[in-house]
Amino acid sequence: MAERLMLLDTPSLYFRAFYGLPDSLKAADGMPVNAVRGLLDMISRLVTDYEPTHLVACWDDDWRPKWRVELIPSYKEHRVARNVSDGPDVEETPEGLVAQLPLIREVLASLDLPIIGAAHHEADDVIGSLASQAAAPVDIVTGDRDLFQLIDDATGVRVLYTARGMSKLEAVTDVTVVSKYAVLPGQYADFAALRGDASDGLPGVSGIGDKTAASLLKEFVDLDGIMEAASNPSSSMSASIRRKLTAAADYLAVAPTVVNVVRDLDLGSFESRIRPLDTDHEQKLKKLADQWNLGGAADRVLKAYAARG
Repeated sequence: MAERLMLLDTPSLYFRAFYGLPDSLKAADGMPVNAVRGLLDMISRLVTDYEPTHLVACWDDDWRPKWRVELIPSYKEHRVARNVSDGPDVEETPEGLVAQLPLIREVLASLDLPIIGAAHHEADDVIGSLASQAAAPVDIVTGDRDLFQLIDDATGVRVLYTARGMSKLEAVTDVTVVSKYAVLPGQYADFAALRGDASDGLPGVSGIGDKTAASLLKEFVDLDGIMEAASNPSSSMSASIRRKLTAAADYLAVAPTVVNVVRDLDLGSFESRIRPLDTDHEQKLKKLADQWNLGGAADRVLKAYAARG
């Protein structure tokens, strides 16, 4: 069987699981377990339907890195929890989900599934580094369009996009990005910087939306080419667009560093091959399932892993 690496944007998935299942799913002590059960069922389905040989749970060790915020202070600012004591920014997360995060990590560990994060970096950066350094084709499972910049048909990197739900996953390739946005995946980060992204607190360039951003990239290739044309009165760029870009020059000088995912993190070595669980891991998972009322989700993921043997 040909090898294929699957990278889970774990925060994206557990948020989706939390909001996708009712919080009436609870353990005996009253703690909701909807995110845990939903995430397990997502993993079962992904392993069964897409048959990866390797699987990694990528984690946000720092969901809002200081070095990104220093460049663009509005970066994810709207997601910062209010009335939190001095210290690192805390993401505004439902209390019921916060309570489940330690259990999510414990359950993933019982699956012998590597949980990989990096200090001062987001899960996106872990995904970018693992995808860029992988020797095999890669499936990235996420609801985050920022990761479209990693798509590359030539190296077999695609995104399994969860925006429409796990039952309607969309395999996003070069052709998909071009048809939806009229830019290549390699241009997507510049495209996002130009048009902005409210979900990440990126202001973009005032007056430049999707169509204008795409047309600029079609003519001038990348942000450097666009800014070079903006500074050249004899270029084919219209005066009004030139003024808009010039007014946003300071933002555009730093936006690529914020928007581009990091691709060169040294994440060390770890085992990610999917195998049927050994007795110790299987017993640990079953114990957690009994203790936390994980229902049939644990059985389904065990079945999915067993089929990969």
